[in-house]
Amino acid sequence: MGASLSSLTDDATVGPGLGDIPENCVACVFNYLTPPEICNLARLNRAFRGAASSDSVWEKKLPPNYHDLLDLVPQERYQNFCKKDVFALLSRPVPFDDNNKEVWLDRVTGRVCMSISAKGMAITGIEDRRYWNWVQTEESRFHVVAYLQQVWWFEVDGVVKFPFPPDIYTVSFRLHLGRFAKRLGRRVCNFEHTHGWDIKPVKFEFSTSDGQQASTECCLDETEQDEVNGNHKRGCWIEYKVGEFIVTDSEPATEVRFFMKQIDCTHSKGGLCVDSVYIIPSNLKECKRNGVLK
Repeated sequence: MGASLSSLTDDATVGPGLGDIPENCVACVFNYLTPPEICNLARLNRAFRGAASSDSVWEKKLPPNYHDLLDLVPQERYQNFCKKDVFALLSRPVPFDDNNKEVWLDRVTGRVCMSISAKGMAITGIEDRRYWNWVQTEESRFHVVAYLQQVWWFEVDGVVKFPFPPDIYTVSFRLHLGRFAKRLGRRVCNFEHTHGWDIKPVKFEFSTSDGQQASTECCLDETEQDEVNGNHKRGCWIEYKVGEFIVTDSEPATEVRFFMKQIDCTHSKGGLCVDSVYIIPSNLKECKRNGVLK
């Protein structure tokens, strides 16, 4: 019995295996795989591990102007880094503009994403604590949101100039109706100040330095929801899409101006958290949701 098992083992090792595939051939296959897939296959053997560390593989996963992102990072943090380490560095949020903006690479596609904090925007009346407060929270990637108690004139605007690589990008505002907190480990929401968002819509708009623009209007509150279903917009973070813009070249840098406002002074409004503005490749979330990208 032991001899039979030994002969089977010997026969199994005669033919070529994965370990015999040349490293450069493995690298060619890796060009068609995503970074997470490459990292998983690197565990197989030495050839796969070597190909998974190849600069030629990771150069193709980085955006063509990744040096513009590296310019935002202190040089000592990436000195002597290989391309794989550069990708890993840039796939984590890179803060800039007094830490009020962040840019990063999507871990699966290597496409450039950006977020702008409420602290990086101009908010009418933000300096008056009778109307606005800064709220510390772990629910924001910036750990702080602007909370509106009550105003008559509501206006938030901002601008960012950045060498976005060629792609189609979506601009959206991340907002929350009601003030939230944690009590006994549970998330609770207070809608004491939430009012006025069902009377007139809020206008969202953006424009780019090359003449592209988009706008939309939306009521933030839904008072007509029945008691059984509840108000689906209250107590949840919602991303309000403003529109899309196209970048064909990273030079010159694209300037994006964006704002949201509700300046009808016939009624007051309040009870709103303003977190951030996202600028993200348009079909990124949809592809992941549909399983195109894993």
